Amino acid sequence: MTRKHAFVAAGMLAALAAAGPALAEWQPDRPINIIVPWSAGGSTDQVTRVVAPILEEALGTPVVVVNQPGASGSIGTKAALDAPRDGYTWTANAIANNATYAVTGLLEDTSIDDYRVYLHVANVPVVGVNADAPEQDFAALLEKIRGGGITVGTAGVNSSGGMALAALREAAGEPFNARMVTYDGGNPAVIAAASGEVEATTQLAVEQAEMIRGGRIRPLAVLSDKALEIEGLEPIPPVTEWLPDMHVAADYFGVFIPAGAPQEVYDTVDKVWQEKVMTSPELKKYAAERGAVFAPAWGEGARDQAMPVVISEACGRVARGEAVIDPKEIGIDCPAG
Repeated sequence: MTRKHAFVAAGMLAALAAAGPALAEWQPDRPINIIVPWSAGGSTDQVTRVVAPILEEALGTPVVVVNQPGASGSIGTKAALDAPRDGYTWTANAIANNATYAVTGLLEDTSIDDYRVYLHVANVPVVGVNADAPEQDFAALLEKIRGGGITVGTAGVNSSGGMALAALREAAGEPFNARMVTYDGGNPAVIAAASGEVEATTQLAVEQAEMIRGGRIRPLAVLSDKALEIEGLEPIPPVTEWLPDMHVAADYFGVFIPAGAPQEVYDTVDKVWQEKVMTSPELKKYAAERGAVFAPAWGEGARDQAMPVVISEACGRVARGEAVIDPKEIGIDCPAG
C-alpha cells in the first residue's frame, strides 16, 4: 500500500463535514494529501502516519499519506510544489532535504522559504551492521573501512543515511572504502543490511529500531555527541567516542505546506500544531520507542530551530565538492574556512 487511505467513502466525508473541525478556523472541504517522497516504512513515512490522524481529527477532514519515492525524495517534493497552492497538498521530509535540494541540483530554484515549516521530531543516524558481522564496535568497522572496504545501504545521497555516510567520510578522512548502495527509502536500505545484502547501513535510528530489537542488526554508533537511549535497548554509544572532532547537528523532520496558500490555512495549522501536536501522547510514544527526539515547532521558530542542520548539510556539500550552486544563492551562509 502506498496510501494511508486508498479511497474515502462519500458517507465518511459527509459525516466529517457535518461534525466540523474541532479547532480549525479554516474548514477544508475535501481530503488533504501529504506527499511522502520516500517509500513506505521509512523514517518520514513512519512519523507522518503518526501525525496524520492528529491533523485529521483537528481539521475535520481526511488526511491522506501518499508515498511518491524517487531521486532522493526530489520527485515527490516537486509534485507537492507543482500542485495548486490551495492548502490541500503538503509534503513531508527531513528539513535539510527540502532546504538543500537546489544545492545538490536535484530541484532548481527551491529553498526552505518555499514552505511554512511544521516540525515534530528530530532523528539521528545509526551505524548498524548485520547481526552476523564480526565487528563488535565502531572501531573495528572503521578499521575494515580503511582496509578492504564495506558496502553501505542508504536511501540515496540526499537521504539522512547518505548524508550520514558522507559526514563520516569527511570526519574519518581517507582511506574510506565504503561503497554506497542506494535503495528507494530507508526501510529497504535497513532490510538490505539485516538480510546481509549489504554489510552496514547509516539510516536513522527510527528505521533500525525494530531490526535491532529483533536481533537482526547490531548498532555500533549513533551520529551524536551523546549516547542514544531507545526504550528497551542498551544505549548506543556516540560516534564521538571514536571521531571526537566530528560535528553533529540534530536532523529535524516535519510536514511542509508550500507557500502561496490562503493565510487562513497557515493560521489554522499553526493553532492545531500548538494545541494538538505539541502535546500529542501518540507522538511522544513513537519518539520514545523508536529513538527519536520529541521536538515539535512551527513557523519561524521551527525554521530557526532547524537552521544548524540546514547549514551543516548545505556547507558540507560544498566542502565535499557535491554542490552545484553556492548555498548563498538560496540564503545559506557557510562559515568562513
